[in-house]
Amino acid sequence: MNYTDPNDYSGSDIERINAAIGDAQKSNGIVRIFKRRPDEGSGRDYWLIDSAILLPAGTTLYLMNCRIKLSDHARDNWIRSANCIAGNPEVKELSGIHIIGEGSAVLEGADHPRATGDSGKTLGVQTYGTDAGKEDQRQKSDWRNIGILLVKVSDFSICNVFMVNSHAWAVSLEYCQRGLVRDLRFSSEEKVTIDGNPVKILNRDGLDLRRGCRDITIENITGNTGDDLIALTALGSKVRESGIMEAFEFYGGSPEPGSADTYNISIRNVRGYCAGGHHIVRLLNNGGVRLHHIQISNIMDTSPAGLQAKAAVKIGDQMYGGSSPLGDTSDIQITTVHSKAKNAILLGGSLKDSMISDILVCDSSNEGVVLQTGTVQTAGLFLSNIQTAGKNGTAVDTVSDTFKN
Repeated sequence: MNYTDPNDYSGSDIERINAAIGDAQKSNGIVRIFKRRPDEGSGRDYWLIDSAILLPAGTTLYLMNCRIKLSDHARDNWIRSANCIAGNPEVKELSGIHIIGEGSAVLEGADHPRATGDSGKTLGVQTYGTDAGKEDQRQKSDWRNIGILLVKVSDFSICNVFMVNSHAWAVSLEYCQRGLVRDLRFSSEEKVTIDGNPVKILNRDGLDLRRGCRDITIENITGNTGDDLIALTALGSKVRESGIMEAFEFYGGSPEPGSADTYNISIRNVRGYCAGGHHIVRLLNNGGVRLHHIQISNIMDTSPAGLQAKAAVKIGDQMYGGSSPLGDTSDIQITTVHSKAKNAILLGGSLKDSMISDILVCDSSNEGVVLQTGTVQTAGLFLSNIQTAGKNGTAVDTVSDTFKN
């Protein structure tokens, strides 16, 4: 056998999985997680984990037609790169981490999550969490609520996984490069019912690329999320210690100029919607962090009747520290977007040397390309073929004919 199988180990479910990963490091790094084999401890055929699966460099984790679920005791990620150690300021670079689903590979949140939302949310006040009001537990959320967390990882992939009811963002990448993310499906709502009571679980994004990400292909993304389906959020921040609980980004950053920039990202073939009414694809940067050479194509808004996103694609924002100056967001190419959102393309920040083309607004009461505020600046922006279904839409090639404030 050229792989390790957690079914061959003893202990709790998470102890068995992490032991299999540890032994795999002695050979080829391949771990295959099949359905849990029922034993004297439990008749379950799915894995119920109390803490995160930790992946060191050179690990290929195959999820073989299996289901892995966080227990109600867990306040941790589904999976994270093993260089993320709470309270440890050193984050070593890792490479060669692969998470690959075979058949039906499902990662699922807890029935009663101890904490949800990002680090700005208070449990029991803004977002759900059974740790609310417990004096010995953090009352703010943190990076442990992220489903899959990879930090400073190169030459990686995440493929063919179905993620259900994440506790916050389903996937977050920080300072990662040369990666492939494909064939992911999400299913999370912002408003849910737990034990017969309606509650809100915030910040349920699908896939987030944070600062320092580059040379990554994202394709074939489907499903629905409570917040943005895909977001590139590269926000400026002072360098700080890594691994602190007060932050939602694990890595504290690098003082090297340009290290936080996010670029060379391809996003294609996205079919889904935001159940919380936010955005399907969002680009956001500021504070001197540049976001450039981004390609976005074939976005299909599948919002059901009665549900509408603010924008199919939003670029920039006046919040979160303000918009970036003209030139910091550039070389963005957006093509073939079918939008049911209030705005197909919403410019909330400045944009330079970019192209927006082949946009179909599926409802004549909605808008095509919109400037969110009169202070947003553009330069070298080319627009083509912005049309509205049900109208005699014609190709529009000038900003002044298309923008609406």
